[in-house]
Amino acid sequence: MDRDVGNWLTGLGFAMLTCNSILAIYRSKEDAWSVAFVVSAYFALLFLFWCLRLYERTAPNLAQTWKLKVAIWSMSTFLTAMFSYKVANLMPWPVALVVWAMAVPVICGGFYAFFIHHDHQ
Repeated sequence: MDRDVGNWLTGLGFAMLTCNSILAIYRSKEDAWSVAFVVSAYFALLFLFWCLRLYERTAPNLAQTWKLKVAIWSMSTFLTAMFSYKVANLMPWPVALVVWAMAVPVICGGFYAFFIHHDHQ
């Protein structure tokens, strides 16, 4: 993909994320917990994408790479837990249990992929 097109699409994605977040805050302005959810999810996504961008540009085997892996896994775990909690609250308890049962392998799989699995080439 052409670099200019990628930058344009990235900017469009962030603009849509920002617009949707503003609309969600506006619609739920009476509910402080919902506003806090949207704001924390928005900034967690921004931080996650920023860390991913730094990780892509960092040379392997540096101390900074380890710190970025921790930050990326922590943010993805935080977002998975947040969205699982929000979805599980809307569901009857058997379905909520399934939601949490799907979230746990995602979190553990991310941990395995970042910290345990080593690519042998």
